[in-house]
Amino acid sequence: MTKYESTKQTLMKAPEKWLITGAAGFIGSNLLEALLKLNQTVTGLDNFSTGYQHNLDQVEKAVTPKQWSNFTFIKGDIRDPETCSRACENQDYVLHEAALGSVPRSVENPALTNANNITGHLNMLIAARDADVKRFVYAASSSTYGDHPGLPKKEDEIGRPLSPYAVTKYVNELYADVFARTYGLKSTGLRYFNVFGRRQDPNGAYAAVIPLWFASLITGNTIYINGDGETSRDFCYIDNCVQANILAATADGNDDCGVYNVAFGERTTLNELFQLIRERVGRKHPQVMGVQPEYRDFRPGDVRHSLADISKARQSIGYEPQFSVTRGLDMAAAWYMERGL
Repeated sequence: MTKYESTKQTLMKAPEKWLITGAAGFIGSNLLEALLKLNQTVTGLDNFSTGYQHNLDQVEKAVTPKQWSNFTFIKGDIRDPETCSRACENQDYVLHEAALGSVPRSVENPALTNANNITGHLNMLIAARDADVKRFVYAASSSTYGDHPGLPKKEDEIGRPLSPYAVTKYVNELYADVFARTYGLKSTGLRYFNVFGRRQDPNGAYAAVIPLWFASLITGNTIYINGDGETSRDFCYIDNCVQANILAATADGNDDCGVYNVAFGERTTLNELFQLIRERVGRKHPQVMGVQPEYRDFRPGDVRHSLADISKARQSIGYEPQFSVTRGLDMAAAWYMERGL
């Protein structure tokens, strides 16, 4: 039995209280679904700036009425300290997912990204400290590695940030470390590497590449690749991310401020990714097999290559990703095509 399976069994026998910020978002709603299916008591906080009511509606349909009754929703903003304090009251664990993602958005509006990702993060740390939660787990980012050229990426080797977004996520780690050493708040940062899967929004100016390409192929829109297509990423299916959050929150020991890579540990170029997605959409829509992407300039702030060393998470919290890129894309394809996106 894996560490994750034994942890889920323990939680089923002795339910805990969880707060998820950004609960109506992509990652947050998947965490919500997983925890409710484990019969946990969950509070969700979201201001719907990038999350959606329909994500919560889908979770409600995926769980039993009794499990759904264990969920309380607070519509509010992490930039408001009082809201953060109210949300953290009587919670055992905090999973802090609320943030403004997207490198391009941060380049266009650094002040807004700073207010959400740094001020909001600090408000949540203070609220979690005051509520004396067992552990504060937060969404860190692989963007923290910046211009460090080494592959695979190891947690203690970072470079200079390449975007305002990357700055905010690095500051998150610095604040968490200070709160651990100064106040004894146990915290864990999870450096996500290109998480994808069900409920990831394919619409809008800042849509991530995988949902955007699925939607574009299904609806007949042009696929754009920034650069020459040889840029590579370590794509991580959402269920691997959920596993890491639950393991990090319930971890034993006194690792008050660990930072862990959350990925699968394989590198895929954008050209390879396009072929994998086209192949899966083509099984239902054969006409897309002749579609070719259109190449355009590299985006400012983008890292050229990314690949995670996940050995620290394996050793420290028992993280064992179960979903490869291809298996994850199979599941994502079924989800997107079922909805005709």
